[in-house]
Amino acid sequence: MLKSSVSDRPLVLLGAGGHARVLLALVRASGRALLGVCDPALQAQGRGDWEGVPVLGGDEALDRLGPARVDLALGVGQLARSGLRSRLYVAWSARGYAFPALVHPAAWVAPDVALGDGVQIMAGAVVQPGSVLGTNVTVNTHASVDHDCRIGADVHIAPGAVLCGAVQVGDGAFIGAGAVLIQGLRVGAAAVVGAGVTLVRDLAPGALIVGPANRLLDTDPGLAGPMRETGSSRR
Repeated sequence: MLKSSVSDRPLVLLGAGGHARVLLALVRASGRALLGVCDPALQAQGRGDWEGVPVLGGDEALDRLGPARVDLALGVGQLARSGLRSRLYVAWSARGYAFPALVHPAAWVAPDVALGDGVQIMAGAVVQPGSVLGTNVTVNTHASVDHDCRIGADVHIAPGAVLCGAVQVGDGAFIGAGAVLIQGLRVGAAAVVGAGVTLVRDLAPGALIVGPANRLLDTDPGLAGPMRETGSSRR
């Protein structure tokens, strides 16, 4: 079972975009101490304050602080098929920094749920008993993860998505806003379930399913080639 690291070190927020603002609200609601924010764009603008939080500088500010003094909260959001968030998590973890799991007090997480490091669970989200969330997973606002789900590393579950019982999601997959995944399905690594899709069958690694007609698109095994339509998910 995964268990997030626990410490009383203050947090430093990485990034200052929309996701960072939502994460800042979580941190404040939870009462966790926040030292400041690191963001190269804010530093370039000469900003000393962002959303009432001190701007510490760019990445070099972390070199001055060091992993023994602060933990990190990754405020860079996840876009489908973008590996930036994962790369940042891996890079700073390799330098010894911890990313504690962060749960909004208005979320509900069953006591036996296993949370990996870097998990972020936003306001109104629900994670039911027996579920396991891997490292650097985001369960966004009002998303629901039902019993016995297994969520791999670097997965983003967008606002309002619903995963019914015993769904398995591979590393790096993206579940779009308002998507519904019926019970027992498997979503492969790096697959994308588009916003509003109702998924009724397994989805292969790297596949993309979108739109009200549940059009299934896929790409080459390296996820680098052009996507092509392969028909409905209900074939």
